[in-house]
Amino acid sequence: MIYALGIRHVGEGNAKLLARHYGTIEAFREAMLAAAKGGSGEGNTTEAHRELNDIGGIGEIVADAVIEFFAEPRNVKALNELLDEIKVKPTEQPRKSSPVSGKTVVFTGSLTKFTRDEAKAAAERLGAKVASSVSKKTDYVVAGEDAGSKLPKARELGVAVLTENEWLRLIQE
Repeated sequence: MIYALGIRHVGEGNAKLLARHYGTIEAFREAMLAAAKGGSGEGNTTEAHRELNDIGGIGEIVADAVIEFFAEPRNVKALNELLDEIKVKPTEQPRKSSPVSGKTVVFTGSLTKFTRDEAKAAAERLGAKVASSVSKKTDYVVAGEDAGSKLPKARELGVAVLTENEWLRLIQE
């Protein structure tokens, strides 16, 4: 829902961070309205602005863009009218006690048991961070058929490489 609002600098990734932090669109809206009352930019010292800046992955530019959006009365009116028409489900919070919570996972190659989007969503629900490239911070690479250049990079860096079946066994523990 947050991504669909068209707030500058809020793409899918930042929208997920905001949604997970606030849990519901109502909580997000109330916090942003409170922050907007303090203005935007470096002069904003409201608790809501500080909370927004404390979200991992949300920086000053994104925080200011979100607050500027909510400081505009026509944006707030449009959002309120939209929320009068639709029911928004609370954001599912990622699990904190799964075998992959807090881990960074990269999917590569052709997956046969699930689509890339399904794999990514499952990993995120379990508390993992899904990355698009392999680095020394990567914990697991799940390699499907025709894995390409990410597989040798993972092996070079000593990253654990799993097949789809091994991944499924790991996340079902």
